[in-house]
Amino acid sequence: MTLFIIVITAVVSVYAFQRPEIMYRYNFSPYQVIKRKEYYRLFSHALLHVDWMHLIINMLVLYSFANVLIFFFNHYFAFMPAGLLFLIFYVLAILASSLVSLFKQKDNYSYSAVGASGAVSAVVFACIFFAPLEKVLFFGVLPIPGIVFGIAYLAYSYYMGKKNVDNIGHDAHFWGAIFGFLFPLVLEPRLINVFLNQLLNW
Repeated sequence: MTLFIIVITAVVSVYAFQRPEIMYRYNFSPYQVIKRKEYYRLFSHALLHVDWMHLIINMLVLYSFANVLIFFFNHYFAFMPAGLLFLIFYVLAILASSLVSLFKQKDNYSYSAVGASGAVSAVVFACIFFAPLEKVLFFGVLPIPGIVFGIAYLAYSYYMGKKNVDNIGHDAHFWGAIFGFLFPLVLEPRLINVFLNQLLNW
């Protein structure tokens, strides 16, 4: 399932690199979603990336964490094949990470976004929920406990989302992360004990 998502995303993104009309037609434009009811944009934007670096970073992080999350899904949720549950999770994460920006930017005709960063953030934070003390490479080099990375990531994303001084979808990062952390609890609230027990035994 991980490779399926990565391949589809890579193929669509590379195809769209030199085709501005594809980027325009399928990007996340809250104005177009609300005013013209182009609801597909809530999902299609996650298949698009602005350049190779954007694509590679997102897919590398996804590849690093997705199979770990599938393992946890398989371990804790026996009611559904783990790969199918992961696909449902990923698609819902795309939507959940976009909703705040959808309403915040609904009257802003010039606002648009692409990329799977919100869904990828959800994958990372779901892994942090299941294993909060496992090391995450901060900036790709510094190993720190996942829970520490998660707190720093949320604080930074929230702060930068409020400042709104760059072209990065910090709101998508923040709300994707929140969705990823809460998703396991929605399926099984008692899993909070698994999370807390790990922190208490730190």
